[in-house]
Amino acid sequence: MVELIEYIAKSLVDNPEKIQISTSEDGDVHNILLQVASSDMGKVIGKQGRIAKAIRSILRAVSLKEDIKVNLEIEELQD
Repeated sequence: MVELIEYIAKSLVDNPEKIQISTSEDGDVHNILLQVASSDMGKVIGKQGRIAKAIRSILRAVSLKEDIKVNLEIEELQD
């Protein structure tokens, strides 16, 4: 799933080299943290959060197939 998030995010942003993705597990929940440059935040989130919701919907579909729970957080990369 990390590869999927990375592919989608790199397709959306102007600075794909600044994308950082980290994962952690909290019990049965997989947490994915997507960090992008501040200039790319709007492109990843979209108007009224539509792109972020779409990414989360894709993750939900994949997680149902794999029978796991996934949480996606999007943050601004700290320089």
